[in-house]
Amino acid sequence: MARHDAYREEVIGRANVGDTPELVAYYEELAKYETGALWTVANKIEPWQPKSESVPVVWRYRDLREHVLRSVDLVTPEQAGRRVIYLNNPGRREVSAAVGWLYSGLQVMHPGEVASAHCHSSSALRFIMEGRGAYTIVDGHKMTLGANDFVLTPNGTWHEHGVSEEGTPCIWQDGLDIPLVNALEAGFYAVHPDLNQAVTHPVDDSTAAWGGVALRPYGETWNKPYSPLFKYEWEPTYEALRRYAATTDGSPYDGVLMNYTNPATGGPVMATMGASMQMLRPGEKTKAHRHTGSFLYQVAKGKGYSIINGRRYDWQERDIFCVPSWAFHEHANASDSDDACLFCFNDLPVMHALKLYREEALAENDGHQPLIG
Repeated sequence: MARHDAYREEVIGRANVGDTPELVAYYEELAKYETGALWTVANKIEPWQPKSESVPVVWRYRDLREHVLRSVDLVTPEQAGRRVIYLNNPGRREVSAAVGWLYSGLQVMHPGEVASAHCHSSSALRFIMEGRGAYTIVDGHKMTLGANDFVLTPNGTWHEHGVSEEGTPCIWQDGLDIPLVNALEAGFYAVHPDLNQAVTHPVDDSTAAWGGVALRPYGETWNKPYSPLFKYEWEPTYEALRRYAATTDGSPYDGVLMNYTNPATGGPVMATMGASMQMLRPGEKTKAHRHTGSFLYQVAKGKGYSIINGRRYDWQERDIFCVPSWAFHEHANASDSDDACLFCFNDLPVMHALKLYREEALAENDGHQPLIG
């Protein structure tokens, strides 16, 4: 006989109904009408706190790079649509997510290759890992890209990618909210009728107009739900972190952290995904905290480790790792002489918009987790 009381709890205010032959017969009758008794699943679907199905993972670039490059000899961008090796979280395989409701993958293109233009309901971003000559075109705006540059392709925009003939093989990380959009059953996809779009604005015009620090271009109006600054360059980002680090103690949990923002609103770069860059100063070790929201990190510079739910995960430049929702985590820079920088994208805009964000610091052991195993 199947159990229907597996989630009962002997706590006042929680479902605590044991199976009886009469109740089991009742449940079986309900099932005939595609219904069920809430008390048999209430404690499962309303847990005391978040229980992420995602698990912490480190995807090591030194392990993946050869396989990513090999895909160039196996499929063309035209055949694949996008030549990408996606990151699979063991707890989220059924939705092809890297963590939570976020998707990520490593895309590679060779000089002279161009992927066809398309648009979709999902929001997307790219973080350039290596190579020279990469570019992205978004609604006629062309952005040239270098290592550690971060570019947006917001939902509903026509976008395409390529590498110039004079460039070198390029690899970048893709980040999208595909699993979230699919969970909401709201996904649409379209291929550009001409396969490729025309460049209708001066190259790198969004950076020229909107990239000034605390400066807004005169006469520019912007009312779209994403940033008009499609490209965020590495050099000014790193310089901003260095200058900020000289004037602040930083966060006890994240070191010196700065969020990428929409310069027109001061809010996140897109409605469903946010992004940040943080610096861990030489020898810095942060304290542990946890929060709702899923985080995917890429090591932009340096090496170190993170402790996630009591387990240590070492990382170095170009490695990618995830922190599931409500997992205690802390970070450490392994170098005593150089800083380390972590790029991150997350679903915090969704958490904040839906009033679901919650954060908690680890109170015990001076804020540091004891290691497991």
